[in-house]
Amino acid sequence: MTHVSEANDSIYYHHAGRIGLVRRISLRARLHVFRLFLREMQPGSETSVLDLGVSLDVGNMEANVLEQFYPYRNRVTAAGIGDGAAVEAAYPWLRFIQIQPNALLPFADNQFDVGYCNAVVEHVGSRHEQRKFLAELCRVSKRVFVVVPNRLFPIEHHTGLPLVHYLPLPVFRRIMRDLPFTYWAEEANLNPLFPKQFRSLFPDHRSIRLCYAGLGLSICKSNIVAIG
Repeated sequence: MTHVSEANDSIYYHHAGRIGLVRRISLRARLHVFRLFLREMQPGSETSVLDLGVSLDVGNMEANVLEQFYPYRNRVTAAGIGDGAAVEAAYPWLRFIQIQPNALLPFADNQFDVGYCNAVVEHVGSRHEQRKFLAELCRVSKRVFVVVPNRLFPIEHHTGLPLVHYLPLPVFRRIMRDLPFTYWAEEANLNPLFPKQFRSLFPDHRSIRLCYAGLGLSICKSNIVAIG
């Protein structure tokens, strides 16, 4: 369901992650999102949770906040690309399921009480592929909590560059190719979203409520959260 491979998963923290301040901001934002998840979804000890797009970069404190801090850890099923050996070794209490890019999820309709997905949709590919990805998450989950970086936030999350992501995407990608960020120039690797675009990707977008979380003010906070 996503183009992230085991070989290149760590690149999501590689460029901006070299900047200490950016890393601290990123961790604070993710913890803020995690607290919002607990407050909004109010999971209990019997709530089954699917974490779709778990990171294989288990040595990074910014990655897999749900696996690190969720109080009912044995109720989490993590799904991702790769064999998951590192994930299972780091978090032995959870169940890992390997998935294939652009394939249907190997789960039944409404199998999970909550479908959780953080910082994955923007890496899935085209808008069509993003819609397919979210449709599958909604199919297997009774409720969803999906987080993406907010394109209105003044700092681009993956490079640490200010304002450049406000430009039309063809211009943004051309600039990325001229800088040492060629990986992020490809739609398959990064396709950022404004809030209205994000909401429109869901099968029943009218039932989706958007929140803004992380750092910043109002609709320009660092993350957009879709709850439905």
